[in-house]
Amino acid sequence: MDQYVWETILAVALGFVAVYGILARNANARRKSFGKGGAEDREPRATAATTPIDGIFRSKNNDASDDADVIIVGAGVAGAALAHTLGKDGRRVYVIERDLSEPDRIVGELLQPGGYLKLIELGLEDCVEGIDAQRVFGYALFKDGKRTRVAYPLEKFDSDVSGRSFHNGRFIQRMREKAASLPNVRLEQGTVTSLLEEKGVIRGVQYKTKSGEELIKYAPLTVVCDGCFSNLRRSLCDPKVDVPSCFVGLVLENCQLPFADHGHVVLADPSPILFYPISSTEVRCLVDVPGQKVPSISNGEMAKYLKTTVAPQVPHELHDAFIAAIDKGNIRTMPNRSMPAAPHPTPGALLLGDAFNMRHPLTGGGMTVALSDIVVLRDLLRPLGDLNDPPTLCKYLESFYTLRKPVSATINTLAGALYKVFCSSSDQARKEMRQACFDYLSLGGVFSNGPVSLLSGLNPRPLSLVCHFFAVAIYGVGRLLLPFPSPKRMWIGARLISSASGIIFPIIKAEGVRQMFFPVTVPAYYRAPPAK
Repeated sequence: MDQYVWETILAVALGFVAVYGILARNANARRKSFGKGGAEDREPRATAATTPIDGIFRSKNNDASDDADVIIVGAGVAGAALAHTLGKDGRRVYVIERDLSEPDRIVGELLQPGGYLKLIELGLEDCVEGIDAQRVFGYALFKDGKRTRVAYPLEKFDSDVSGRSFHNGRFIQRMREKAASLPNVRLEQGTVTSLLEEKGVIRGVQYKTKSGEELIKYAPLTVVCDGCFSNLRRSLCDPKVDVPSCFVGLVLENCQLPFADHGHVVLADPSPILFYPISSTEVRCLVDVPGQKVPSISNGEMAKYLKTTVAPQVPHELHDAFIAAIDKGNIRTMPNRSMPAAPHPTPGALLLGDAFNMRHPLTGGGMTVALSDIVVLRDLLRPLGDLNDPPTLCKYLESFYTLRKPVSATINTLAGALYKVFCSSSDQARKEMRQACFDYLSLGGVFSNGPVSLLSGLNPRPLSLVCHFFAVAIYGVGRLLLPFPSPKRMWIGARLISSASGIIFPIIKAEGVRQMFFPVTVPAYYRAPPAK
């Protein structure tokens, strides 16, 4: 507890200390001036209801002899990683995936260092090998012609630890191959149409095979991780999906990033632009477009928007490659979804991955949360030899929702808060907050290490997040009041603090204050494994 107290004092103090840097910076600047003179990656799946077992025709094909301990719906990052993890622990795992061919997506391409550490913990680190994955060591920020670099604080870790960026489909295929290599893990292509329910307990799934045959499969535990367009989560959670913006994706070829081995974030108008390498010859560009509608690609409106509104704000080193990518025409769009975890604990079933919890992909934290959740779930299931008592297992696994919170809530809150700060606004207080964030990170040292360690998943502490967020706000107020405060500046400073509170507190409320900051006070935190 003492460590958190000191961390709080330090982070808040940093906001005040950083203000003094303004005076020296302004003085240096004066001396220098005197010297000079709509569409989506994948269509949403059809809705499906929970189906009572009594209403199912049991054909000869529904052979119960091929028993499974766990059914996993979906073989994306979460599903494939979980299948390998549980299979390695000796569980009989049956995975049903809608399409086992290599996915082609424009998100899920950046794995933060914290996520890579979880990958190591799960024994899946070799899945980033052989796919031309690129190492990432930090971020470069661009705003109004200025640029700064912030590095991941990796000094205390092995030399292999860093972020990784890659083609999402290649990474998923490597994990599927690794899972399928285990003799007790089976992957089948098919579409799960419903969960099988009997007296309030999920007993398995009903699914349609690739050939169109309707089958059912039973298991004591069904884990649903069928992605952001999940058609099964409605009976397992309270899905409150928000779509604050869309990403427009391009691939830039044969160009050099201004800062090699770094992600690039342009604080553009109206919202951020991202660049990061996905292979040795390709750079992914994601242009954020606020709202749920994007300019039409088919009639040329999108190309016009990218060339006239976005291109002038792109770093000059990437401008020609950006225009060439637009002219090539391979423009993709993807809605950016966020959804707090609001589970309905259900005997026999569990949600995981984007089907369970989503955040804005600006910070690239989705895979880190999913892999961290799998580590928590693995550790909870390891002491259990038998999963055949669903009600007791469900009661025990309620601790999963509490134990995952410090990591998931930190990354979720940071993603939502940073997106709102990084978007342009006509409100002067929001403008000052945006500028304060850029200048605060530009100070380097402890001022950038704290926020970047949160973003990277290396130090996912909710209290540290709140402290650094308000340290930035205090720094912004200091910029306004120095060297000479005025009533107008004081009023803007007060509104800046109010705006910062209005950004972060609703996100924290949605995540759950008690579970996020005081998980040890939740009874489920101490839940012991069921007696054998």
